Amino acid sequence: MSNHSSGPQGPAARQAAMAELVLADGSATAAELAERFGVSLMTIHRDLDELERQGIVRKSRGGVTAQPSGVFESNVQYRLKTMRAEKAAVADRALRLIEPGMAIMLDDSTSTLEIARRLRAGEVTPLTVVTNFLEAINVLSDQRGIHLMALGGDYDPLHSSFLGVSCVEAIEQLRVDVCFASTSAVHGGYAYHQEQHIVSVKRAMLDAAARNVLLIDHTKLARVALHRVVPLSRFDLLLVDDGASAEALRDLDEHKVTYEVCARTGPGAPIVTKGSDDRAGAT
Repeated sequence: MSNHSSGPQGPAARQAAMAELVLADGSATAAELAERFGVSLMTIHRDLDELERQGIVRKSRGGVTAQPSGVFESNVQYRLKTMRAEKAAVADRALRLIEPGMAIMLDDSTSTLEIARRLRAGEVTPLTVVTNFLEAINVLSDQRGIHLMALGGDYDPLHSSFLGVSCVEAIEQLRVDVCFASTSAVHGGYAYHQEQHIVSVKRAMLDAAARNVLLIDHTKLARVALHRVVPLSRFDLLLVDDGASAEALRDLDEHKVTYEVCARTGPGAPIVTKGSDDRAGAT
């Protein structure tokens, strides 16, 4: 690691940067962090003690590893930077499920944001897009041929989305053809999310759609988070990138989940289809 010599940095800012680095790389040694941030080992250990107290990292002998469901992962700015190739692979496949004239719903995940970015090409119009995600609203706000419906509610800057009771009530008044969503974790036949106030909005979205598609990157398989969202049977199709392990895919097979493994090499790559049936009518 190169020396991080951008001048004096307060403990909170340094710890946030340290958390982002460890979560992105998965682990780091105390010596590497000391060199990177230009502070003493004693200071690094104090920082890591604080990050461990917050549940973001786990200290080990000589270093630190990221907690699987670190609270920093909720930060939209962190999520926007991670697993870009994996999210692109599943979004390319998801785009093929969208037809002109449809009404679709996108949740506040960075996986579905990749769908919104692809819709900017204007190849699938006319289209109605419903979302509570400010990032997606900004991407699609000036796109011709797309009727954009922004779901209101309480703005949450951590997630860059609108949430709360008023958001749920707005969703309940709608009916869309397909809902595209993502969650923090998938394990044992269930989708999980780390934060309770997100769960109610996602459930309402799934209830408002004729078909539901779950988009995840492979790191979310065989993991759990604090709250169960819904059984995976609520989804007509699960899309995951080809970094998924055979063991994780066996878990999906055992729970009779219809899924597709999407190659990360681009939209023209072959797709391996597995699962109990083809309830989504995927092509």
